[in-house]
Amino acid sequence: MNTTTTTEAAETKASIAVVIPCYRVRGQILDVLAGIGSEVDRIYVIDDCCPDASGDLVEERCTDARVRVLRHDENQGVGGAVMTGYRAAIDDGATVIVKLDGDGQMDPGLVSNLVHPILAGEADYTKGNRFFELEGLRSMPPVRLFGNSMLTLITKASSGYWNINDPTNGFTAIHAELARRLPFDKLHKRYFFESDMLFRIGTLRGVVVDMPMNAHYADEESSLVPHRVIGLFLTKNLSNACKRLFYGYLLRDFNAASVQILIGTAFVLFGTIFGLTSWMQGSRANAPSTSGAVMIAAMPIILGVQLILSFLNFDVQNVPREVIHTRLVDRRREAGARA
Repeated sequence: MNTTTTTEAAETKASIAVVIPCYRVRGQILDVLAGIGSEVDRIYVIDDCCPDASGDLVEERCTDARVRVLRHDENQGVGGAVMTGYRAAIDDGATVIVKLDGDGQMDPGLVSNLVHPILAGEADYTKGNRFFELEGLRSMPPVRLFGNSMLTLITKASSGYWNINDPTNGFTAIHAELARRLPFDKLHKRYFFESDMLFRIGTLRGVVVDMPMNAHYADEESSLVPHRVIGLFLTKNLSNACKRLFYGYLLRDFNAASVQILIGTAFVLFGTIFGLTSWMQGSRANAPSTSGAVMIAAMPIILGVQLILSFLNFDVQNVPREVIHTRLVDRRREAGARA
């Protein structure tokens, strides 16, 4: 059987579920549901304690038998809503779980494109990328464009996925077997959810693939206030970056790159501290620093930067490239057979 036939068979047998968090999307949710194609088997609408009663509206006006409304008594944020949908989809036997926002910014017609790399065995997790087509960027508000560009860089460093862009994009798909392994109790439940997902998937060494898409911005109301969350994103990404380096280069493995980052960081810190100390002492004594002191400060910094750059080159090449959900499925089947 050729590869194309195998892929088509996998796509035919797969069960696709769509999870839609709902909060203040009363004006868009019905159109979003109407745009979801027949390739989807189940749709979970999570009313995240929506003040506009989005869940009630869906139950009253939507006749699609695939739709199931789940409710939160308290608002848990987009991450909390998605995890509720993930749990329901996993319990119902879904193969691939798509996360689609209810505000109409994402085209439901792209669901097939999003899940295809997973069903074809090319990815464990796929996500939209609004930065691929330059023409599509014209519709993106400048503030969002700038913010996403900055977040892309720091999220690449914290997750280890240097091959992706638009990391905060909420149009995603994940193989259910990988979703089972996610630490739901540790995932961030609010605006940092998408970035935290990448970090958690990175610790599992899942393969992540971008899918080009355009976003649609109209009169929908966003509850995200950029200046209020920038500190959260910076601190959380820094924390995840430190965890990733510790897990990947000290705890799970120790290699040449581990030596490079350790010695490089130590050299840069030593040179910087020694240089600042010498400069402050010379300033107090009103005496210029000697050439020897300058060299002692400069050489460790130069060598340290070179070692850190070498580590970064290794880290970029160390992006996960081997799909893991097939192995996870086999392990669960073997465990079930033994039980």
